[in-house]
Amino acid sequence: MLTTRQNEILQFIRRHQAEQGVTPTVAEIQKEFSFSSPATVSDHLQALERKGSIRRQAGTARNIRLADFSRSADLINVPLLGVIAAGFPTATAAEARPEESLPLDAALFGLARTGRAFALRVRGDSMVGAGIHDGDLVILQGGGSPVPGDIVAALIDGETTLKRYVMRRGKPVLQAENPQYPELIPVEELMIQGIFRGLIRTARP
Repeated sequence: MLTTRQNEILQFIRRHQAEQGVTPTVAEIQKEFSFSSPATVSDHLQALERKGSIRRQAGTARNIRLADFSRSADLINVPLLGVIAAGFPTATAAEARPEESLPLDAALFGLARTGRAFALRVRGDSMVGAGIHDGDLVILQGGGSPVPGDIVAALIDGETTLKRYVMRRGKPVLQAENPQYPELIPVEELMIQGIFRGLIRTARP
């Protein structure tokens, strides 16, 4: 039987999973309940694990798994590959080595299990009109062809950016969702690296 505090933490984990697509980190639980240290969170998580409400997986920051959710959800591990510019294009967009792996509900984000899904952290404010803010994690599906209106991670003339894919007079253009930024028209190369499927917004101070 769970204590009142253990039940509150379990409900917070469920709510975070439903709203964000991932379970919370120890730091996020500590902040939510104003605990004095991460050790207090760990004690509660150990108790929840002993009672069969959760299980934890080593090697990732978001290592909490809801016992009932994991049996029914279509979870896939999505690598976090670095950052992407939501501003002017940058040559330092996606790093080859994953920073961590995010266990996500494939159905919730509309991800194909056979496709290459990945996540990138947004840097910049060119997509705020689409609800994508600096610091957000964007979830993308690789290997597909965009349709006009899709938000994409794109390699344009050797640099990578996050923009909306539109057509102008039969030619592709990358459009910002912030009037402070111009449209980007490829001179030589435009390669779509991934199509936007959703985002994860972490709490900010």
